[in-house]
Amino acid sequence: MKVHEYQAKELLKAAGVAVPAGIVITAPEEAAKAYEQLGGGLIVVKAQVHAGGRGKGVAIGPDVDRAEALAIASGQKPRPDGMAKGVQLVRSAEDAVAAAKSLLGKTLVTYQTGAEGQLISKVLITVGHDIARELYLGLAVDRALQCPVLMASTEGGVEIETVAHESPEKIHREPIDVGLGLASFQARKVCKALGLTGETAKKGETFFKRFVQLFIDKDASLAEINPLIVTEAGDVLALDCKLNFDDNAMFRHPDIAAMLDTAEEDPSELRAGKSGLSYVSLDGNIACLVNGAGLAMSTMDLIKYHGGEPANFLDVGGGANKDQVLEGFRILLGSPTVKAVLVNIFGGIMKCDTIASALLAAYDEIDFRVPLVVRLEGTNVEAGRKLIEESGRKIITASGLTDAAQKVVAAAKGAA
Repeated sequence: MKVHEYQAKELLKAAGVAVPAGIVITAPEEAAKAYEQLGGGLIVVKAQVHAGGRGKGVAIGPDVDRAEALAIASGQKPRPDGMAKGVQLVRSAEDAVAAAKSLLGKTLVTYQTGAEGQLISKVLITVGHDIARELYLGLAVDRALQCPVLMASTEGGVEIETVAHESPEKIHREPIDVGLGLASFQARKVCKALGLTGETAKKGETFFKRFVQLFIDKDASLAEINPLIVTEAGDVLALDCKLNFDDNAMFRHPDIAAMLDTAEEDPSELRAGKSGLSYVSLDGNIACLVNGAGLAMSTMDLIKYHGGEPANFLDVGGGANKDQVLEGFRILLGSPTVKAVLVNIFGGIMKCDTIASALLAAYDEIDFRVPLVVRLEGTNVEAGRKLIEESGRKIITASGLTDAAQKVVAAAKGAA
């Protein structure tokens, strides 16, 4: 689960991590009042969407070509004068209102959103600071080490992937014991790696420890502060923040679960989640309904191998019932880009005849406007195959996974 920057900063502040003061607005006229409340001077107006690259992003209306906007946001084309960025600096209430007006209700296109972009419905008005240095701080789970790892770099303001690729020696890493948090000696090592000294180093140690503890306490899966700034006065502040959380742990954090912005989520993924299905939208045209994450990944790999493009990842799980399978088909067939559907089931807990019954019910209830390929193996497979063969429906059966992948790719190309 993702949250907006302003929400992430609220969580940081509650954990005692230093962040700039800010006010969230939803209407341009609110910007003037927010500007005054924050004390005036240098103020930053920031679009709130679940995407990085906002500072280079392009806020556009419906009349602007989105492919061109993406090229501008990606640095492939020069930015025309007057084209609004997702992050703007202002020095007056009037300019704050104008900046908010250039963002709210517009679509922000960045290198992360793609040409589709994301609608801006909220704007963060935050205090600007005199920046002495820009640093990077991040936390992610290292699967090899089986623990979170704190990453710090002097290359703040730059995509960390670029730093890792071009200058990996500039990234300092500290593995974290989740039972102990960030130890004092580790915090001092991070300060040394970042070149923090004196009172600034003391503030940095406190900042790093609290940041790591927040990650652990809130079951975060990713945390990133870029840039982490050192002000001219020697303060250490999170100028920007990204926080992602483990969906499976949200039952322990109803306050964070309540922060979910459904407007930022894929409607099909939300719908699937309500039915207990694991679903991720992709860009292809071959829909997949599979039981088991590993089998689903293998299915998508084989579709790609044989020249097709999967339209989704859908794992109905080992114990899905008939209603869940029906809902899965509704979600798959709700996409106008889908040209064929592949059902690949290995029956264990999930019995093949249950899938077959649900499949036939869905065939009668839903408009199967595209070819359907079915491969069944496992528990009650003969009963499941018999149900399909005797149904009289136009269903293509497959004897193995490779056979199924080849048939669904051919069917999708024929439908296209």
